[in-house]
Amino acid sequence: MPAWEKRQVGRTALKVTTLGLGTATMGGTRVKVTRQQGEDIVTAAWDAGVRYVDTAPFYGIGAAEHRVGDALRDKPRDEWVLSTKVGRLLRPTVEGRVDPMPFDVIYDYSYDGIMRSVEDSYQRLGLARIDIALVHDIGAYQHGAELNAQYFKVLADSGYRALEELKRTGVVSAIGIGVNEKEVLMDALKIGDWDAFLLAGRYTLLEQDPLEDLLPMCAARGTSIIVGGPLNSGILAGRDTWNYATAPAEVVARVRQIQAVCDSHKVPLPAAALQFPLAHPVVCAIIPGPRTAAEFNENLPLFTQKIPSGLWSDLKAQGLLHKDAPVPG
Repeated sequence: MPAWEKRQVGRTALKVTTLGLGTATMGGTRVKVTRQQGEDIVTAAWDAGVRYVDTAPFYGIGAAEHRVGDALRDKPRDEWVLSTKVGRLLRPTVEGRVDPMPFDVIYDYSYDGIMRSVEDSYQRLGLARIDIALVHDIGAYQHGAELNAQYFKVLADSGYRALEELKRTGVVSAIGIGVNEKEVLMDALKIGDWDAFLLAGRYTLLEQDPLEDLLPMCAARGTSIIVGGPLNSGILAGRDTWNYATAPAEVVARVRQIQAVCDSHKVPLPAAALQFPLAHPVVCAIIPGPRTAAEFNENLPLFTQKIPSGLWSDLKAQGLLHKDAPVPG
C-alpha cells in the first residue's frame, strides 16, 4: 500500500491525502452502481490508505452521501477528511427521476439554503462532522451567464455569510467552491476568503489554462486546489468522453498526440495524467472517481509508475504541455 503524502488545505489545520476519492460516479446517476458496489469503492479506497473523500447531495440524488456515510461510519473519525457540497437542495418527487433516489433538485445559494443543505447532508450521511463545505456548480458553465449573475449575487450577499458562520462556529473546518470552470473561482476571490477550490477537468495533462491566472491568484491568497476529473471524464484513460459528453475531434486529436509521447517512453497515459497535477504547489489532492472497486485497485499502480523526465520535456517541446507547468520529478 502506498504511503500517501498529506497536504494542508489552504491555511487550515486540515490535511488530506494527495489521493482522494471522488464519488460522482459512485452515486449511480450516470452509470448503474448498486449500494453495495458504492460502499465497496469507499472500502477499497480506505484499504489503500486514502483518507480524503468528496461527495455531494447531487451525486446519485442523495445516494452517494448515504453510501459514503455507511462505509465510513465505523472508521476512526480523526483519521479521515470529508467534503460535501451546498447549493442544491433535494425535494421529494412523485414524478420524474426515481433512480437512484426519488428527489428533484432545487438550486439555493442563500444563507438559509446553505444552512439547510448542511443539515440535510448530516442526515443522509449519518455522520456528526463534515470537514469541508463546497459551493456546488455555481457559474456560467452550469447556469448560463444571465441566471448565474443572479445566483452569484445571492451567494455574495447571503450565502457566503452562512459559510463564514459555519466555519467560525466549527461546524466545518474549511469552505470552498466545487465547479468545472475557472472563471467563477476568480470572481469568488473578490467576495471572500476561500480555503479550497475543487476544480474539475480544467487543470489536467490535457488542459492547463489556469496556470495563467487562477493558480497564481490561489497561491497569493492561500487557497488550495483539489483537482477533480484528472482524467478529463475518461478521455485520458482510453474512453471517448470529455466534459461528460463525447469528445470533439480536436480533443481526440490532442489526446492521441499526448498518447504517442507517453508510448515513446513506455508510460501508460493515465499514469502521467494522474501524477501531473500534484506537481503544482497549490494542488493538495486529486480525486478521481472510479466506477468500481476493481477499477480503483487496477489504477493504484499508476500512481507509483516511474515516469522519466524526458516525457515531460517532450510534451513541452511539442506544445502539448504548458511551458511553465510544474512537473513531477
